[in-house]
Amino acid sequence: MFPSIFKQLTTSIAILTGLAMLVSCQPDLKTIESITSEDNLPVETARNLRIVYSTHAQVQMTMEAPIMKRYEGEKSYMELPQGFLMIFFDSLMNETSRISAKYAIQYDDDQLIDARNDVVVENIENNEKLNTEQLIWDQKNEIISTEKFVKITTEDEVLFGDGFESDDRFTSWVIKNPRGTFYVDTSEEQSDTDTLSVPEE
Repeated sequence: MFPSIFKQLTTSIAILTGLAMLVSCQPDLKTIESITSEDNLPVETARNLRIVYSTHAQVQMTMEAPIMKRYEGEKSYMELPQGFLMIFFDSLMNETSRISAKYAIQYDDDQLIDARNDVVVENIENNEKLNTEQLIWDQKNEIISTEKFVKITTEDEVLFGDGFESDDRFTSWVIKNPRGTFYVDTSEEQSDTDTLSVPEE
């Protein structure tokens, strides 16, 4: 959804300094070549990003990230080494859902984002939350999915499984290989213990 947005940013070219301080008196040539390789140096770097994506003057979502690094090569990509927060809005600018992670890579040509490490997807309207350790975001088809373990928390139950797929606003989803359901008693006189139901194999 936002692969072309970053091209509009004012960015700074990363500059490698003090190389002599990082090597010994007899420098390892291979080490220097690895450090100075174009493939290992970002062509663009931006910090404290806040990007607003809109269509026909209507804000669709915003993205915030502490740092963004863009790399070019045979397969260009953008790295968010400290994660990101994406917030979606409806036509009245009410927050509807959000996606966050502590690390992500976006592949420009494929229009895919690989989000990792404490990935959280929330549907504010339905009060539902997904937790997993990896999530693939297909921006072209507006689908999010994973083959990793997932936990989905709703108003009255907690679901577990291996594998998940949904639209990127987390409004219609399915767990591919459900493991079990933890039912939450929401009545006024809540019992001391909740029930864990695990489907038979």
